[in-house]
Amino acid sequence: MTHTRQAPPLVTHDAISVSIMWDRLVSIADEIVSTLMRTSFSTIVAESYDLTVAILDANGQLLCQGTKSLPVFMGTAPVTLQHFLTRYPPETLKPGDVLISNDPWIGTGHLFDINVMRPVFVEQEIVGYTMSITHLPDIGGLGFGASATEIYHEGLRIPIVKLFDGGVRNELVVEFIANNVRTPDQVLGDLFANVTCNEVGERMLLEFMQEYKLSSLEALSYSIRHYSERAMRSAIRIMEDGVYAHSIQIEGIDAPLTLSCVVKVSGDAVAISFDGTDPCVRQGINVPFCYTNAMVLYAIKCLTVPALPNNAGTLAPVAVSAPPGCLLAAEHPSPTGARHVIGHFVAPLIFGALADAAPALVQADSGMADLVTFQGRHPNGRAVAALYFASGGFGALENHDGLAVTPGPSNMAVVPTELWEALTGTMIEYKRLVPDSGGPGTARGGLGQELAIRNDTGSLMTVFFMGNRTEFPPAGLVGGEPGQLRRHQVNGETVHPKGQYHLSPGDRITLVEAGGGGFGKPGERSRALIRHDIAEGYVTPAGAARDYGFDGE
Repeated sequence: MTHTRQAPPLVTHDAISVSIMWDRLVSIADEIVSTLMRTSFSTIVAESYDLTVAILDANGQLLCQGTKSLPVFMGTAPVTLQHFLTRYPPETLKPGDVLISNDPWIGTGHLFDINVMRPVFVEQEIVGYTMSITHLPDIGGLGFGASATEIYHEGLRIPIVKLFDGGVRNELVVEFIANNVRTPDQVLGDLFANVTCNEVGERMLLEFMQEYKLSSLEALSYSIRHYSERAMRSAIRIMEDGVYAHSIQIEGIDAPLTLSCVVKVSGDAVAISFDGTDPCVRQGINVPFCYTNAMVLYAIKCLTVPALPNNAGTLAPVAVSAPPGCLLAAEHPSPTGARHVIGHFVAPLIFGALADAAPALVQADSGMADLVTFQGRHPNGRAVAALYFASGGFGALENHDGLAVTPGPSNMAVVPTELWEALTGTMIEYKRLVPDSGGPGTARGGLGQELAIRNDTGSLMTVFFMGNRTEFPPAGLVGGEPGQLRRHQVNGETVHPKGQYHLSPGDRITLVEAGGGGFGKPGERSRALIRHDIAEGYVTPAGAARDYGFDGE
């Protein structure tokens, strides 16, 4: 399926030149992200940064990714592009073509992410591709949640298709999408924001090539990948060779589920398999392999060269496999809408496996993201389909306390309260940190938060919860203690973290977010840090006495 050209046989740029041009490419990707955010219609993109922008060379190799992009999609964009080029080979593409698809198995794992690609031409020769990925406000079906029991419930599945053919918009595709979503203005607005940012990326990429007198990007791409792969392999060599296994239990729908992995570190390469992981379930929390693979690549990069800009060279030393049909390699027609609820556990699963091989590098478990979909009608009569993003605490690392209310492994942002209330007609009654929620340790886990949202729309609203960490708390590492569990409540009653509920006017939901796990033995935490925690309200005096044996002296 791979579409490649002859690559240069050796590095043709010195390290300094590569660094300068590489930084410039990243700045171009960041400008594409800025364009996407400024032109989008939904808070999911403009405020929460649920997006990715990538620049790829003519061979489909990832050159760079915008720094505000979701990091895991460095692993999906090149694969998605290859699927696009199988359907529309490069020789059939024309300037002004724009291809799209939201197919979960060739994209990012669920229908709610749209992949938009534009080939970049110099005269009649493709020199690269710009790709943008955003989470759509709606795609029809039941809505964004875990309630579906097959993929057909989850919404409109768009095959690989030209949205623009030689610059001419395909009105039939636009009409199909508009007729199948709850908020067509927002959905189409975001879709065409993707188109716009890709076009801006094309223009900037061509200006870059002209400035540096480049007739193609292949030599530069090869050099970037060469230096990156070399750095990645050097970092892997620091880990102790061996085979490391790890299993965890997590919340399912009706019963706990088991995720298992085996990590083999051999010289300058890593291989990860997920043998022993439970099979898929009937609800929409299954994870297509494309997303699992991307999460693995992200996790290994965090442990090796986290500061290196994402590109194809960092992906080369990592191999991933999973048994077909397991939770982490879902097959059609398994529902996958809330695949992040399971997929986000891939990173802590691997960190747990490598805790002995690289104890100074791994991170204790995070409280993770908590996503809630709101569907209903604004008091002004406008349809509402909006995603609220909350977060638990960040897991602690060696010598580093976890940050409060910081997601991991996602990097999405919270929608400002004032904007959320104006757009949805709901009221955020309060937000507050939860003392003692971070796992005790030599380094303390980040605090979770509690918040309440009231339905002030005057009409019925539907909410879909997509939570975890309600039965199995974020684990500590190297002697650290777990963080606090998460709770979801409707009108004060605890409800299923992956359920669908209806809110009458005046009803409220309360989210109590999980704290991050601690790192290292609590008894070895600095007394000065404990006093600081108490003074800042992160830890109560009673909690300090209970968890750290601290009596105030």
